[in-house]
Amino acid sequence: MFAWTYLDGSGEEVGTSPAFDRAEQAEEWIGASWPDLLERGIEAVILRDGERERDVYRMGLGAE
Repeated sequence: MFAWTYLDGSGEEVGTSPAFDRAEQAEEWIGASWPDLLERGIEAVILRDGERERDVYRMGLGAE
């Protein structure tokens, strides 16, 4: 299962996305959802692989 962990401007975890069976599904979801997340104060996200218990990658949502 893959899910996004939401980070605020200070790098604190402030929530998670729904879980997805495949990384591709999670990436499609973030592609459509990032403007709303940014508006809610989410500055970055981490894609987590729950099955392997590891972070896949971190991505900022705003202009950097």
